[in-house]
Amino acid sequence: MNKVFNLLLCLFPFLVIQAQIHEIGVFVGGSNYVGDVGPTTYISPNEPTLGLLYKWNKSSRHSYKFSYTQSKITSNDLDSEEAGRNQRGYRFENSIKEVSLGLEFNFFDFNLHEMRNKITPYIYSGISYFRYDELYILAGETRKDKSSGSFAIPINLGIKSNITPNFILAAEIGARYALTDNLDGSNPKNDNLEMLRFGNLNNNDWYVFSGLTLTYTFGNKPCYCAD
Repeated sequence: MNKVFNLLLCLFPFLVIQAQIHEIGVFVGGSNYVGDVGPTTYISPNEPTLGLLYKWNKSSRHSYKFSYTQSKITSNDLDSEEAGRNQRGYRFENSIKEVSLGLEFNFFDFNLHEMRNKITPYIYSGISYFRYDELYILAGETRKDKSSGSFAIPINLGIKSNITPNFILAAEIGARYALTDNLDGSNPKNDNLEMLRFGNLNNNDWYVFSGLTLTYTFGNKPCYCAD
């Protein structure tokens, strides 16, 4: 029985490659934050962002995607159009290191078994986990309390095309609804810092990644006829 099990383990990677096509690539772009400090423009990248990603194309319409992305997020009240924030003058800087797993859906057929060039808009969602710093603001200065982690809900919209038989180029905007309200130091979890909380404590923060992905496809081209 053990020999059969070991044989199946050895054959499984080859069976997957024969049945599916894989993508591995990079994401390059920018990030911005939306919350209780600074401007509230949802798409306004102001810090560089880098990432790695892997896709397993299950059919011509959907793929499972795993990614790792890291960036810095910054914001400044002086850049806001709200007079109250301008007068307050808070600013902060934080780091984001995120892993994400989810499903990407193509609006049009994107059958890589066909050699002709194709283009399709797509949407992605799933679950993300990220590491960041718990901050607080004292006497106008942002300070670190501790490192922490939280989950986020990603929503990516993009458009992609197979620019060569083995490379796919995409442009996308990915908003993350963080399950925390303290990327900016406005709502520290530490009860000893409760008196330093400010802003709308009922709304969580957002961060946004905007940019380009370039992926390389490998493995046998799948036939989606039976899907």
